[in-house]
Amino acid sequence: MQNKLSFSSYLFIGIMLFALFFGAGNLIFPAQLGQNAGTNLWPAVIGFLITGVGLPFLGILAMGFSGSRNLQDLASRVHPVYAVLFTSLLYLTIGPFFAAPRTGAVAYDIGISTFIPEDFARIGLFVFTLIFFGLTLWLSLNPAKIVDRVGKIMSPAIIVLLLVLLSMAFLNPIGAIQNPVDAYTGGAFMKGFMEGYNTMDALASLVFGIIVINVIRSLGITNKVQIFTTTAKTGVVAAGFLALLYVGIAYLGATTTEKFGLFETGGPVLSGASAYYFGTFGSVMLAVIIILACLTTSIGLVTACGEYFHTIIPKVSYKAFVVIFTTFCFIVSNFGLSNIITYSIPVLMFLYPLAVVLMLLTFTSPLFNHARFVYVSATAVAFLISTIDGIKTLYGTLGFAEEQWPNWLSSIVAFYNQVLPYYSEGLGWLLPVVIVMLFTGILAKLFQPSPSVNK
Repeated sequence: MQNKLSFSSYLFIGIMLFALFFGAGNLIFPAQLGQNAGTNLWPAVIGFLITGVGLPFLGILAMGFSGSRNLQDLASRVHPVYAVLFTSLLYLTIGPFFAAPRTGAVAYDIGISTFIPEDFARIGLFVFTLIFFGLTLWLSLNPAKIVDRVGKIMSPAIIVLLLVLLSMAFLNPIGAIQNPVDAYTGGAFMKGFMEGYNTMDALASLVFGIIVINVIRSLGITNKVQIFTTTAKTGVVAAGFLALLYVGIAYLGATTTEKFGLFETGGPVLSGASAYYFGTFGSVMLAVIIILACLTTSIGLVTACGEYFHTIIPKVSYKAFVVIFTTFCFIVSNFGLSNIITYSIPVLMFLYPLAVVLMLLTFTSPLFNHARFVYVSATAVAFLISTIDGIKTLYGTLGFAEEQWPNWLSSIVAFYNQVLPYYSEGLGWLLPVVIVMLFTGILAKLFQPSPSVNK
């Protein structure tokens, strides 16, 4: 047992955590934000950093603060059945259903597709994702080496390659920053705030936090307070790198609009900037960045999913789950990036409030004597609102106009719009949850019940 880690250990674990978070989606969204925000770049970036960096950091801290063995253990404070359902859905969402297949699809679309003739796009995607998830499978079969393989080799390469590109953007901007467009014109901060959700990192933090905590324990840190402080320090390293690169990529996006025009996604922003500064070498460099970023994220997601589902179904080995998940990811990735995104957004609208509420309850739990009643009440309120958000978003992504919604859905949405502040911005759950937490927390404190959940 040891009391503290060396600076190099903090740095390596922090970089490992950064790499697990930083996938290709994290490159695309800030670049797109920069283009659309224009001269309103900085309020938009601040909003993006709150949800794209702040919430994931909060999730890491929550796992360290809770002392829970894993996410299911933490979620069982609501109810054991809820814990299994919520945790399983979260793992499947950030794993084989959406986020993990997205890593392969995005890596191909941005890093490789520009080198493949259009007539061979489908076979190119097939071959690339076969190799990509084959590497994911190989690197995921021995998670004990995750620090060496990810933290010490892949992650520094990602950071160095990105910093080279972003340094050029600051030293020699491609063009002048243009006026903001769409929602960024009058509500840049809130738009940036909501865009940070797209990274999915707040959900992933509840999974990656356990990976980091297990690494910390394996290095001899076993005291609960020391685990929390060590987790916080490594989280600061990861959050710092994320924030630095998000700001740089957003600035890069803002400076490209004058020359390139507005793009639908952030991918062409990065590829165009790379070609502008470095020619063919720039395109190759971008491909390396994308593939490394996606591969490290894919490894982390598959590893975490394999470990979790092996614990709830021990008769199936970890290696078998890894094989199943990587095969599933390979199949889903070949449906294409747009389909993956279309069906992931409604699930995110449903899961995000539940995940953030669990974080808030974790930190405030000592104030209400860990009463299960508070956990259940706040989670139930978030569930009632986020379920409607998810269904409403699904109808929207499938192309149904509001007039085509079922009457019951239209009635509930109209009611929520009328009574819930910020409902139209996707934050209608926040104030009701806070009020319920305060009210039930006061009741729990007044009646001083014995702690009814595992602390």
